[in-house]
Amino acid sequence: MKKYIVTLTKDERETLSALTSKGKHKSQKFLNALILLGCDEGEYQIKRSINEDIAQILNISMRKIDRVKERFVSEGIEVALNGRKRNRIYDK
Repeated sequence: MKKYIVTLTKDERETLSALTSKGKHKSQKFLNALILLGCDEGEYQIKRSINEDIAQILNISMRKIDRVKERFVSEGIEVALNGRKRNRIYDK
C-alpha cells in the first residue's frame, strides 16, 4: 500500500531540476530534490523509479525516502527540501 504519493507540477519539476543541476546547495537539500524527482508520479514524469532503486543509487535508507515523501505531501515542497524549523526554548 502506498501511503504518500508524490505528484509534482511542471513548475515544481523545473525548480527541482534546476536545483540539482546548478548552483551550490546543502547536501541534504540536493538529496531531497533527487528523491522527490525520482518518486514523482505526476503526468510530467517520464519514468518513475521504485524506492529500493532510489535508496541503492543514492546510498540512503528507505526511511529517509519515506520521511521526505511524507513531508512533501503533508507540509509542502519547502519543508520537504529544507526540513522543519525547530522551535527551541531555552530555560534560564
